[in-house]
Formats: sequence, structure tokens, C-alpha cells
Amino acid sequence: MTVAERPSTASGTWIESPGSISPTVLILGGFMTAPLMYRGLAGRLRNRGAADVLVANVWPPDWMLAGVRGTGPLTTRSGKALIDAVRISSRVSAGAPLLVVGHSAGGVTGRLLTAPEPFPGRRFGADRHIGALCTLGTPHRLAAGQGIGKRMNEVAASIADLAVPGAFFAPRIGYVSVASRAIRGDPAGSGRERLSHLMYRSIIGGAAVPGTEGDGLVPVAATDLLGSRRIVLDGILHSPTSGREWYGSDRAVDTWWPVAVEAWHQALAFRARERAAEGGNGQV
Repeated sequence: MTVAERPSTASGTWIESPGSISPTVLILGGFMTAPLMYRGLAGRLRNRGAADVLVANVWPPDWMLAGVRGTGPLTTRSGKALIDAVRISSRVSAGAPLLVVGHSAGGVTGRLLTAPEPFPGRRFGADRHIGALCTLGTPHRLAAGQGIGKRMNEVAASIADLAVPGAFFAPRIGYVSVASRAIRGDPAGSGRERLSHLMYRSIIGGAAVPGTEGDGLVPVAATDLLGSRRIVLDGILHSPTSGREWYGSDRAVDTWWPVAVEAWHQALAFRARERAAEGGNGQV
């Protein structure tokens, strides 16, 4: 049974006071990450008011398979996690739509989950189960001609752009895109700057000129999702394995989390008004 077909477990009580509900969060991890890498982030979100947090059960072998077969099976696995998170929300968030946090390529996965049928035979259409999508260092804009950017564009980003371009479901879904200025790519600079330059070029091609800013892996220019709220941090690195501050560290979370929650509450309030205008019979 697909996400769209599965009956909602929401009780509907969140509609009466959408501003007072705490979100259930689903974390969608990035390329070649594992759920354990997000344990710290999950704890920080609970400490900051999330009703509960679930990390999708996606592992490096799933990403390796996606490189060969495309992201359809991987997105299906993420969809199963979304169904589990919806069940949790029915218990702890009065059935309110989820707040989805997508790190790196996980942000593209989050967009694909809202699409009616991004892959043949796989119908997700989970937009009604998602109240906000906050992406962390997600390469929404990819070059079609180089390296990892080319492959990610072929198997995921271009599909998302066709099916659900930009902040497609706003204002019913709140969109927040987070980037970081941590390292300037420079082919003649330090080892880290040279490596960052290569990574930026693999994602946005020739647009990655010397001095291009990014989080060490994804340039700021690639993270812009048209129509989303934009946050650009300073000094925050892309990966939780960097040994330094990353998007899930305290300083970063303290910046983007309140914005994500605000976007989520505003989307819920819009849905509540929408349903009231329809006499209480509309889909939420």
C-alpha cells in the first residue's frame, strides 16, 4: 500500500489549535550516511521541543544501489519511515502533518515523497502528511554535465524539478532551505580549499569559480529552492563526520530550528483555515 493510499491516523484535533502542537520530526539522511549519524541531531530536536523524532532507516548500501538503479527503491524505504512517523504523530502530535528535515540528498528525497508519481509504479503523494520540509545543505540545483552532480541530477534532482518544482505545495507545506559559508573553494589554495573547489564544480560545474562559498561539499548557490525561506549560516560544515560544527550542531540548530517550526505552524494554520472555509470537509 502506498503512502497516499494508506488511511490517515490523524485524529484531527490539531486543527482546533494548530499553533499549540509540537511537531513529530522525520529525518531523512544524506548520501552515504547511516541513521546512527543523526542520533545527536535527534536528541537536540527533542530538547528543543519536538514531540518525537524518527530517523529514516536508510544505509550506505541503499545509496550505492541508488547509484545503479536510481532512487526509486531508496525513496520507497524513506516512504515507509514516513508512514511510521505518521503513526507516531497520531500519538504525540494529535495527528498533525510531519516536520521533515532532509540533510543533503535527503532533502531531495523529501521533495520526491510529496510527488504524486515521480517513478513509474511508485506513487507517494505524501504532501498531506508533511507540514514543512527543512533542507540542510541540499543540492537542489545541480549541473547536468559533471561528476556527482551529473549522476544525482539524473537519478533524483531532475525528477523532483519536473514533478514538484520549487516550493510546490506552499503555503500548505512550509519550505526552509539552509546553506553554509564555511569554505571558499580555490584550486590554488589549501588542501581543504582545493578539495572543496572540486566538490563544488562536481555539483554546479563551471559556475564554481575560485572563491565560491559553500559548506565544503555543497556550494551555497546549489541549495536555493525557489520559493523557500533561505538561511545561510557561517562556518558550518556539511557532514556530521567532519569533527567540527555541522548543520546538526547546537549553534546551527539554534538558528534553523525555530524558523522551521514557525514555517510548520504557519502551514498548519493555513490548512486549518482552508478546512474551515470548506465547512470542515476538506483534506488536511
